[in-house]
Amino acid sequence: MEKRTIICHSEDETIKLATQLARLAKAGDTFALYGTLGMGKSVFARGFIQSLTKAEEVPSPTFTLVQSYEAPNFEIYHFDLYRLKSPDEIFELGMEEALYEGVCLIEWPEKMGGYLPKNCFSIQISAHPEGRKISITSTSAEKISRLQDLSL
Repeated sequence: MEKRTIICHSEDETIKLATQLARLAKAGDTFALYGTLGMGKSVFARGFIQSLTKAEEVPSPTFTLVQSYEAPNFEIYHFDLYRLKSPDEIFELGMEEALYEGVCLIEWPEKMGGYLPKNCFSIQISAHPEGRKISITSTSAEKISRLQDLSL
């Protein structure tokens, strides 16, 4: 498993990284966003979504649990699973269809337990003295090859 690690010094740099990853996205991709409260998961998701859609506002789906956005080549599903009590609740959100047909951005993916796709893009956002450290990994060789196109 290869890891790409980037230091983002500002929200603008986080948005730039999210925009680049959005350009690499294909239907069926899942981006699992890990990080504690306030690390920038929602900033990342907002930048990703706005770069591919006409959405002016991208609220965090903390209370609705999921928001969807129409992109040119697929639908984007933005999940915030913070309030889930059980991994089985994902089926009530229509996540199964979203995982296969759209592109999913999932905040708090650890709440899914074993239902998280094994070959997803795993994005860990953590504090760093210069801003945020963003590490991107995947078990999929094809997805890792797409990360080579990142130019930060």
